[in-house]
Amino acid sequence: MKRFLPVPTAFILLLTTTLVIGQNIRFSDPETVISDHFWGNLYANGGNSFFCDTPFTSKGFMLSDGYVYPLADVRSALDCGTSRQCEQDNHYRQIASDMHNMVPVRSRTEMGRRNARYEDLGSAVKADECGIRQSAQFFEPPARVKGDVARTVAYMVDTYKLPWLGSAAVFKGWNQLDPPDDGELTRHRHIAEIQGNENPFVTDPERMERL
Repeated sequence: MKRFLPVPTAFILLLTTTLVIGQNIRFSDPETVISDHFWGNLYANGGNSFFCDTPFTSKGFMLSDGYVYPLADVRSALDCGTSRQCEQDNHYRQIASDMHNMVPVRSRTEMGRRNARYEDLGSAVKADECGIRQSAQFFEPPARVKGDVARTVAYMVDTYKLPWLGSAAVFKGWNQLDPPDDGELTRHRHIAEIQGNENPFVTDPERMERL
C-alpha cells in the first residue's frame, strides 16, 4: 500500500500559485542548472537512463545530460551562430536551461542520435538492446518513452516556437500510444517545483491535438 506524507495546505497553495504554464524564466545558466539542479537535485539519488532504462546511482563517464530536443537544432532554429556565439544569446541560454527538455542519457546513445530526426521506422529496422531503431538520419525511441519524447518536443515547439523535429503526425500518434505514466508524472512534478513552470502536454496530453 502506498504511503502519503501530509503536506501543509499553505505549501500546496504556494506551489499552485507559483507554477505557471509557460516557459522557463527562472534559469538562464545551463552549466549551473545541469550541475546544481539536474544532477544535484533531480537525479541526486540516481535514477534510470532515459532511452535505455539503465539504472544508475550517480553520474559517471558512461552517462551524459542529454536533450530530447537537441541543442544543435535549437541553435539552427534561432540562427544564433556557433555554439560559442549562441552561449552569449540570452534567449538560447534560457532554452538550454529548461529542465523539461533534459534527460539522463547513455553517452553512446547521445552521440548516435545527434542531428537525427524522429520517425517511425518499423520492424524493417532492427531494434538494438535498448529498443532503439536508427537508420540514416532517423531515430525511433523505444515504445515506452515515445509519448515522453512527443510531449517534450511539443512543449519545445509550442513554448519556444521551434520547428518540429519530424512529422507532427508521428509525435501526435506517439502521444496517444504512450500516455503519461507514474514515472513521467513524478519527474514532471519535481521539475515544475524546481523550475517554476509546467509542461502542459504532460498534464493535459489531449492538448497536442490542438497544435
